[in-house]
Amino acid sequence: MNPEDVIAAWDQPGATASIHPTRGISEGAYWASGEAQAELLARDILAGSRVMDFGCGDGRVAVPLRALGYDVTGVDAAPRMLAALKKHAPDLPTFQSDGSDFGKHVGRRKFDAVYCLAVLIHHSHATGEQLVERLRAVVRKGGLLVLDWPVADEPAETDAWIGVTTWSREQQDNITTRLGLERLDVDRPWAVYQA
Repeated sequence: MNPEDVIAAWDQPGATASIHPTRGISEGAYWASGEAQAELLARDILAGSRVMDFGCGDGRVAVPLRALGYDVTGVDAAPRMLAALKKHAPDLPTFQSDGSDFGKHVGRRKFDAVYCLAVLIHHSHATGEQLVERLRAVVRKGGLLVLDWPVADEPAETDAWIGVTTWSREQQDNITTRLGLERLDVDRPWAVYQA
């Protein structure tokens, strides 16, 4: 799956209903799932930190994380997702990016933490690795990079936007070691790395 197809799929009306099962239950369940993920992130990210939500979508996690006192910037490649976020949180800072032009938006500034949930699952290993490199580049030394990239005994790349790319632990370790990231030993549904 190439990045342009992923962006186009997420930019369709009703895209979140296809991938987030809680949205099929109710809007309340959907937003509660974001609140639960924000609370988990808050266990690892220092209070008040400057945080980037890459692949923020409509703000399901970014909005409740900001309510917990974090300085959150939402980033998404799909304009429709950012427009939906602005309906929920008009003053939450956002910018549109696929990760290739962070310098244009943030300059040399770094974030205390960057999290990327339900994004890498849509990308090939090659484009996923590129994205991890780009995300690492905007995390300050000592900061955190949170990646939702599932591990499987037999890693596979998705060929459809609704599919799931999986990684071997060895693939992940090779990438993160090369980037100077240390995996933290925390029990989370995602991997947490210190830069």
